[in-house]
Amino acid sequence: MITTALLALSLSALPMTRVTTFGPKVATVAHLSFEQLSRAADRARDENRDDDAIRLYKDALAQRAEWRQGLWYLGTLLYEKEQYADARDTFRRFLTLRPDAGPGWALLGICEFQMREYPRALDHLQRAMAQGMGGEKDLRQSVFYHVAILLTRLERYDDSMDMLLRMLATDSDAASLVKAAGLAGLRLPLLPTEIGADRRQLIDLAGQGVVALQTQHYEDAEAKFKAMVAAYPNESGVHFLYGVYLMQLHPEDGIREMKRELEISPFHVLARVRLAQQYIELQQFDQALISAREAVKFDPKRASAHMLLGEVLMAKGQSGDGIKELEMARDNDPLVARTHWDLLRAYTAAGRAEDARREKEMIEKLSGTASGASAQDGSSSEPESK
Repeated sequence: MITTALLALSLSALPMTRVTTFGPKVATVAHLSFEQLSRAADRARDENRDDDAIRLYKDALAQRAEWRQGLWYLGTLLYEKEQYADARDTFRRFLTLRPDAGPGWALLGICEFQMREYPRALDHLQRAMAQGMGGEKDLRQSVFYHVAILLTRLERYDDSMDMLLRMLATDSDAASLVKAAGLAGLRLPLLPTEIGADRRQLIDLAGQGVVALQTQHYEDAEAKFKAMVAAYPNESGVHFLYGVYLMQLHPEDGIREMKRELEISPFHVLARVRLAQQYIELQQFDQALISAREAVKFDPKRASAHMLLGEVLMAKGQSGDGIKELEMARDNDPLVARTHWDLLRAYTAAGRAEDARREKEMIEKLSGTASGASAQDGSSSEPESK
């Protein structure tokens, strides 16, 4: 939860003239001018009389609806009092006047999260990231965390894991990310607050393993993953997560775990995607073709499935069909650089110079976007299949 310290920090990112005076305390406001109301509201806020300040800011805004400073202070006061619906509406008004205010988008997104408006919250929190939130670590980390758990809730697991790993690479409290990492790793579309009592130990073991792995505590990661598999051998997602881990060290063991996952969860698309990817790396293209085609069959809109199927077909010399699959992958998710690289090579080999040029331009654009994001949030990110 962002505390009242956020007010001072956020205002440093939103320069506005501050009015301080010793105006009247709250009595009757029926005949007060806007200037009198605004001064009284500021004094009430300075004296921590939040209820009085909220009422006075509302009265002042009734006279001057586009008073940006008043909207900001009113929104933050309502936020601190956990009146999220009113705070949300106030921040929306404020942002029509200050659409460049990253902290405003951040607090709006968190309010919408509290109101369970999850897709809208995610959009606005990501806009806060794009706009920038100044140098305040707490606000930035809160936004990153909410984005990560919302991505999991909306079944964008790889994106969520990428966000969590970026947080772990900074000074984030690793223990606070355990449940979020466990949910993303197990591919469970839940928020941490939605975890049932019967799943808490499973998710904690999974999350502890992921966190230990990413913080380079490899022996601890191995122990956590083994404990997870031993305690929950028939639980969906367990063998998938362990398989992802093993594929980095012992590919054949990872393949075995993925196959075990498919015995438990026959429609697990991501297990097939991972199998196809691993088979491609091992140049076992016949097996990769089977897994990729099954992934496309079960989830025709999944970009990574079409991308891997396209790669397999290209490797087997079926360039026409391969390019079609790669184009479907690109159209379903145009932000994956790997797909554009695949198409650049495929178009070049096919003599399609104009198409190849277009893919090269897109790769350069994505590279520039990634560099800009890294510079802004102090992290680095590598493209991965999604």
